[in-house]
Amino acid sequence: MKILIKNANLISMDSKREKIEEGIDILIEDKLIKKINTDIKENVDKVIDATGKVVMPGLINTHSHVPMSIFRETVDGYITQDWLEQKIWPMEDKLTKNDIYYASLLSFIEMIKTGTTTINDMYFMTEEIIKAAFEAGIRLQTTRTLMDLTGDGDVRIKELEELIKEYSSKDEKITFNIGIHGFYTSNDAYIPKCVELAKKYNLPIHIHFCENSKEVEDIKKGYEVQSPVELIKRYFKGMHIILAHSVKLTQEEIIELAKEDIYVSHCPVSNLKLGCGIAKITNMQENGITVSLGTDGQGSGSNLDLFETMKFTALLQKGIQENPKLLPAYEVLKMATINGAKALGLEDSIGSITEEKIADIIILNLEEVTTKPLNDTFAEIVYNIKGTNVETTIIGGDILMENRKLRKIDEKNIYEECNQVIYRIQN
Repeated sequence: MKILIKNANLISMDSKREKIEEGIDILIEDKLIKKINTDIKENVDKVIDATGKVVMPGLINTHSHVPMSIFRETVDGYITQDWLEQKIWPMEDKLTKNDIYYASLLSFIEMIKTGTTTINDMYFMTEEIIKAAFEAGIRLQTTRTLMDLTGDGDVRIKELEELIKEYSSKDEKITFNIGIHGFYTSNDAYIPKCVELAKKYNLPIHIHFCENSKEVEDIKKGYEVQSPVELIKRYFKGMHIILAHSVKLTQEEIIELAKEDIYVSHCPVSNLKLGCGIAKITNMQENGITVSLGTDGQGSGSNLDLFETMKFTALLQKGIQENPKLLPAYEVLKMATINGAKALGLEDSIGSITEEKIADIIILNLEEVTTKPLNDTFAEIVYNIKGTNVETTIIGGDILMENRKLRKIDEKNIYEECNQVIYRIQN
């Protein structure tokens, strides 16, 4: 299918182009961006008029737990470990494959409607999440959560390897990483087995890291180290590592981490809600660490709206460091797009609107009272745009939402199914 987007205000996130260009046409052929220019003349199947609108790459969420859509607003008043152990894990024990499938579809609806085209997931019953991703048309990097609290760690590794073998070549929208839940839910004998799997399939490591003070202390005691950073160097030397959260890092630890091939997924909303603190992401950037954005699961992050995440990201760093010059809006946009692609090892195919890259594109409607007058487009997107300003979402050249209407999914049915799931497992 050929699609021509006409007369866009283009924010391509391509370092070789201007940051914003007006009156740009974009030709999509099948799944690829074939041409970017003014006044493209081409016979196409569909024309989308983007006059007065912003066209930009789809957003990339680098840390989430996709089926946790059904656990929204269950965390209030709990610290992380208590929330997991007392509330979430007992409910998760009751989940069926069908529950996971519908809860995942609910998250994928939310993504499409708020402009996120790629998500990095860490959960279980992963095959059901993949099936939901196929149905929704979402780009998914996923894993089977690896941990060894009850002696079933080897079974989890086997399950993940079977998924990698089964789905790696089925659809380019499905990719994998090796998702280790955390050092505090694993042990000195188990982590090397996970690393062996990552090396066997040349996949990134994805792990919760230094999210809160208790986790840090548990790691120090459990592994007899002075700093959790020692474990990154011990186990993951030379590997591509996605560290989720990284809130409780000292300046010295940041400097040490920067010597490794690490990418931090910053989840400010979840970290605030769980009382974890605020990650020192500007310090990380100053030391050359690539920072991307995540929402965490909706149980602690509330939603998957990365526009909200962008706003929190910028405001928190300016506020806690009393420096309004930190994190210019365009730099925050990079975190939500091209930096996310780099974190997931997908920068050659997504993250910017570039010829021959995959067409993961969103169109924003700025005709709102909150964006008038339009003085600075980048700042408007970071501070005033919400997911509901996303008018059209295209993934892999497939239009999944146009004029705020989904084209593939029956929303009402999925809402009803998810209501039944949470009612059952809470009672």
